[in-house]
Amino acid sequence: MGVIETIKRQEREKGIQSGIEKGKREESIAIALEFKKMGLPIADIAKGTGLTIDEIEKLK
Repeated sequence: MGVIETIKRQEREKGIQSGIEKGKREESIAIALEFKKMGLPIADIAKGTGLTIDEIEKLK
């Protein structure tokens, strides 16, 4: 495999990883919104989703 092919593969893998991370974040936001609607304490939502308290407070 040549250098160009290796670079293309690495960039493709970075793109895939980036997409996965974005999807996980979107899922965390959706879960946080549901928990917020249920009236769970924001600190607990932050622990469960990995989002910050500020991020959760801004969700609507």
